[in-house]
Amino acid sequence: MPRRYLTLLWLLAGSVGWGAERVYRHSENGAPKTLDPVASNATYSNTIITAVYDTLYEYKYLKRPYELKPNLAAAMPTVSADGLVFTIPLRRGVVFADDPCFKGGKGREVTAADVVYSIKRNFDPQWTSAGKWLWQDKLLGLDEWASKGANYSQEVEGLRAKDRYTLEVKLRRRYPQFLYTLAMGFAAVVPQEAVARYGKELAVHPVGSGPWLLKHFDSMKAELVRNPRYREEHFDLAFEGYDPLEHGATGLGSLGGRRLPLVDRVEVHFMKQEAARWSSLTKQNEVQYGVVPTSQVDLVLKSKRPPVLKDDYAKRFNSRVLREFGFVYTEFNMAKPEIGYNPDPQRNERNRALRCAIRKAFDWESRIQRVYYGLGEPFPGIIPPDVDGYDPGLSRESVTLDTAGAKELLKSHGWTAANLPVLEYSGVASVTDSQIFVQFRGWMNRIGYPKNKIKYTTFASFGDYSKAIKEGRLMTHALAWGLDYPDAENSLQLYYGPNKAPGSNAANYQNPAYDALYERATVMQPGPERTALYRQANEALINDCVVIAGFSRTRIHLWHKGVVMYPDANVIGNYFKYVATEAAAVAQR
Repeated sequence: MPRRYLTLLWLLAGSVGWGAERVYRHSENGAPKTLDPVASNATYSNTIITAVYDTLYEYKYLKRPYELKPNLAAAMPTVSADGLVFTIPLRRGVVFADDPCFKGGKGREVTAADVVYSIKRNFDPQWTSAGKWLWQDKLLGLDEWASKGANYSQEVEGLRAKDRYTLEVKLRRRYPQFLYTLAMGFAAVVPQEAVARYGKELAVHPVGSGPWLLKHFDSMKAELVRNPRYREEHFDLAFEGYDPLEHGATGLGSLGGRRLPLVDRVEVHFMKQEAARWSSLTKQNEVQYGVVPTSQVDLVLKSKRPPVLKDDYAKRFNSRVLREFGFVYTEFNMAKPEIGYNPDPQRNERNRALRCAIRKAFDWESRIQRVYYGLGEPFPGIIPPDVDGYDPGLSRESVTLDTAGAKELLKSHGWTAANLPVLEYSGVASVTDSQIFVQFRGWMNRIGYPKNKIKYTTFASFGDYSKAIKEGRLMTHALAWGLDYPDAENSLQLYYGPNKAPGSNAANYQNPAYDALYERATVMQPGPERTALYRQANEALINDCVVIAGFSRTRIHLWHKGVVMYPDANVIGNYFKYVATEAAAVAQR
């Protein structure tokens, strides 16, 4: 049928409501600082980047535990017997969105060379990549390529396009987590023409091959519109992990077989203030999705364990209770001889007893009630539930309040009010952090720590606080860690010796036995043997009393009854294409 007649039919359909624009309005509690994939290390940025750009792989929308699927790749890779060579076929006919950076303004086909270029950019010093660590010292020749000037015309042995549609990657050593990295925003495929034309302005002018185009972006809102040249893709419910028992009430079952994306426009509203987000969500005619603010938990829920909505909210909203894919924790700086490693073997053991006593005095239940409004339960160590390596049978002693045991531990190791070291506690200058410190100080007072020996240091911003941690200046520090991919290796690396500050091992933990377990496990494929090693490493951390952990925060996600979706704020990307509004569902029947 000639295009002009199709256009006429669409206009006529719109006049009777069938062609009404389908809009989904989303909210986030912060705004992206950049939309350049190599510089994006925040969830807010990744939400937009994975909508505009393609990655080779992505996660199945509904499948849990998380499972990868081909995206820009045509299939899962072929892997050599030694696990070191990955051969990845690309889809044919995928094109970049039309943009002035291309000849004639017409987007060209995406090739394997574009994937090579995009990963290389993470090693080009001029772009200050936040994702370089994913591939550093792992791909043959890539670090050397960067050190020799990052000349894009020079081939890298471990990263090359075998032909137009085939990518070959050669690793220095086994890296089972490698495929996960190809689903992250840092691996988004960028055309060289866009970088050449826009340079630093790529941060606000993304050019990709994903389902969406960025129409507008500022500190308040991002607006995405359907990419008219996006490849034909349909919602395969069974393949994506649809379970009628779990997902049936959401209405997702009615969208099987529909072409993606399911709406015409997405508005992402950046609202830092909880009150503004909540007001917009509950007005029913503004944003259609949001997370219940902590200040509103008691208003919305009639029970917390398990979380259940009050009837009036259940009538107006769909909901999902989602535990974050990560944890909050407080760790000791083992480089501080007052509380960490000490050259005197006797003092070294006494310091361990001191750390263990502080952990025994830590009242998780009170912390959860005070800060997290009673939602969730702590778990021992740093491997959270739903991740391979989590041990539901592990002793909960390390997350159980034991004031008497803490006092006895101090006494049996010769600690008294007179000889206890000054305990330094730090945080950002905020009401919440101040309340957390006062609570912590009260717990320490109960086990005999004098008030005048508990020092509180505040920082003007989280950036300043983070800098002090990386420089190893703090005795203790509290942080939150979100897993980058569904593998406990991503949390265990936080205590791997070579990653000491300014790296991710901010605790400066140095344990050869732990490092050996980590090194053995990190090159193994998933299986019982690797799981056992993960658990041993986790128990080593618990026994050394290096960290007070852990707790995964629970969030209540709400969305309007007229929206069909299944939100997940963890590692999932590119989820806007699966969201439908009531109008979208009607229009496609």
